[in-house]
Amino acid sequence: MTLRLTNTLSRRCEPFEPLEPGKVTIYCCGVTVYDLCHLGHARSYIVWDVLRRYLLWSGYAVTFVQNFTDIDDKILKRAEEEGSSMAVVSERNIAAFQADMGALHILPPDRMPRATRSLDAIRGLIGELEAKGAAYSADGDVYFAVMRQAGYGKLSGRTLEDQQEGASGRTKEAEEARKRHPFDFALWKGAKPGEPSFPSPWGPGRPGWHIECSAMVREELGTTIDIHLGGADLIFPHHENEIAQSEAASGQPLARWWLHNGMVNVGGEKMSKSLGNFTTIRALLESGVSPMTLRLFVLQAHYRKPLDFTAEALAAAATGWKGLDAALGLGERHGAALGWGADRELASLGASEALDEARGRFAAAMDDDLNTSAAVAVLFELARPLRALANRLERGGSETEAGGEAADLEPRWRLLMELAGVLGLEAEAANASADGTPAEAEAAETAIQQRIEERRAAKAAKDFATADRIRAELAAEGIELIDRPGGVTDWVRS
Repeated sequence: MTLRLTNTLSRRCEPFEPLEPGKVTIYCCGVTVYDLCHLGHARSYIVWDVLRRYLLWSGYAVTFVQNFTDIDDKILKRAEEEGSSMAVVSERNIAAFQADMGALHILPPDRMPRATRSLDAIRGLIGELEAKGAAYSADGDVYFAVMRQAGYGKLSGRTLEDQQEGASGRTKEAEEARKRHPFDFALWKGAKPGEPSFPSPWGPGRPGWHIECSAMVREELGTTIDIHLGGADLIFPHHENEIAQSEAASGQPLARWWLHNGMVNVGGEKMSKSLGNFTTIRALLESGVSPMTLRLFVLQAHYRKPLDFTAEALAAAATGWKGLDAALGLGERHGAALGWGADRELASLGASEALDEARGRFAAAMDDDLNTSAAVAVLFELARPLRALANRLERGGSETEAGGEAADLEPRWRLLMELAGVLGLEAEAANASADGTPAEAEAAETAIQQRIEERRAAKAAKDFATADRIRAELAAEGIELIDRPGGVTDWVRS
């Protein structure tokens, strides 16, 4: 079966074929780094992590790019409230984002461009649009002329008459007076007094949100990519405007597939700070919810459907994960005593017809527009006898008495490990250390990583005193930091 994905642009579920055989280019819209990530971000990035893992498992070479929006009104507002700077707010929240994504076992993107580091590409793209007559300047601002772009609205299905609200992101009267058309949107915003700004041919200012992603896609991946990802809330105006800008400049499609995940509701209502039902990833994990429980909860619903977050649904996911965790951890806890070779591959064991059929059903589910709920059902089926054996051994049963049953179950366990890995699920017990419980070891490692990210943010903000203090504090706890090229920091226990 061929992988089929629902393309927002065509409104059909279509067979996926990349531009270049065997290679896939993906751009995922990242976060605006003014605050901690919330459940909606968790849902989106878990889903797209699974897409990436499945493509890799299917044999594709994947280049995955995800940006940071580190120039934005919200960041400036937060900096003003704190009496700090845009850079300090951005670096702190970038570090927090990376720590949260690591806790959720989300693979780091291959590249993570930032708007502040892509200004030449942004200014260059705006200049091209202006030269083509698709953009115009007015008193230090530059706007995209929507009437010059045929097909504007093709992603969202909206006509220009439908699009009055939100087309530019700023609707102040002074700005509206400078526009040639009410739906034109800002590519460059002239600097206001007291705001940080960057030089440009149109005067000091900063880029608009939409042009940032268009420029970063082109700079990192080229004119046309295979897949563009984001939440359904980004279809309009953000992705619609990305298409207009990029295609006006190049005359070529920006992306062949546009995939969008559904929104997260809390208790049947849209998640919102004003409703008091807003939950961050950090707060949820600190409340005792395990990262794998959260992953399983997200993956038990189809990515395009709304996901309703309730205490009851999360408790059900926790119960389900407990059983899967027991099955996945069986080899880690008892594999040596059961005679399971540490480095043995499934192929060397000779998978049975039943296991081949299970693998086929898993792949068929994932090929069906990433039907992760059906794929998870295959995992539960594989896990059932493994969980039963794990429970007997945990109650004091003997590995020796398991005998032939254990030998028959080893291929099943290895297949379960492989397929669970495609979904980013791994036994939490595998993180146990000799001097602590699995939960304690995981919490300790997460705390160390968070301190490392805080140090990296301090260094980026040129707060070297804080960076040195964090290194010294970790050293006092027996943690030695190793700074490597590219801004990566590893650690070892000394």
